[in-house]
Amino acid sequence: MATDATAEDQIARFAADLATLHDLRSNPAPLLLAVSGGPDSMAMLTLAAAACPGRITVATVDHGLRPEAADEVRMVAEHCRDLGVPHHGLRPAEAIAGASLQAQAREARYALLADHARTSHAAAILTAHHADDQAETFLMRAARGAGLSGLSGVRARTEIGGVAVLRPLLDWRRAELRQIVRRAEAPFVDDPANHDPRHDRTRFRQLLDANEWLGVAQMARAAAQLAEADADLRATVEWLWRERAQIDGDNVRIAAADLPRELGRRLARRAIGTVRQAAAIELPAWSDGANIEKLLDALAGGSRATQAGVIASVRSGVWRFRPAPPRRTG
Repeated sequence: MATDATAEDQIARFAADLATLHDLRSNPAPLLLAVSGGPDSMAMLTLAAAACPGRITVATVDHGLRPEAADEVRMVAEHCRDLGVPHHGLRPAEAIAGASLQAQAREARYALLADHARTSHAAAILTAHHADDQAETFLMRAARGAGLSGLSGVRARTEIGGVAVLRPLLDWRRAELRQIVRRAEAPFVDDPANHDPRHDRTRFRQLLDANEWLGVAQMARAAAQLAEADADLRATVEWLWRERAQIDGDNVRIAAADLPRELGRRLARRAIGTVRQAAAIELPAWSDGANIEKLLDALAGGSRATQAGVIASVRSGVWRFRPAPPRRTG
């Protein structure tokens, strides 16, 4: 990487951003960088190799969806060899097929990265999500009517498969990352899926590119502030769960009479998930982001309601969740 003042400033900036998420001094284990070969992840590799010499390893996932992906893995491997950075190519054991290919690929990718991080004793996984990604996610989820958790966007720090996932580039713009790889003369490829209008993200990216007044940095900052608020709410829910929830096998009771709706919503979702797990309920499908407004309305009105195989009822301000009885047939 070039050593002009701008490059040195960017290396120092990256090191400072990473330090807010991870203390390299107290944890000597290496950091695993998820590098696809695109300009964003290659910029992260360029910065991390300079800021954390000898402390990083790289993994590249070939999802098996594009024939040229194998060449991209080789490109990243060769560049890592030139940098003196260990590299590992990963590929799912089973082919990805069917509907929602992007979602399936993302799930497979994180599973592979988490498994490799555990076996290689990496301290954390680093991904190259940046401010433009954050703004796109914010707009996509707002258009779908997402709540606080959804609008919080991509988290700077999260956990997947028991492994910490860090995103130190969330305050960086896509254009400056591309400038970094060009100045460093690092190879990179542009994923054709990023320009495919069939994908929602591509359409929102084009919207942002054509309307600078929308303010990518401001939306990314708003998402970060919402993430802080969401984290505070999660902590409050954890405390309320300990104080107000009583669990007896596959029955859950919550003293919820005086709670604001959002806190009740989160506790109800947790209760449904707890009952389903205890009773081994697999169908109908359930997710923590499911719409439970009708159930909450029923409880507020003193009625009972059923959702995802769980029946909820209320008595004297206490919500009760238990497995719904099997439907009668015939």
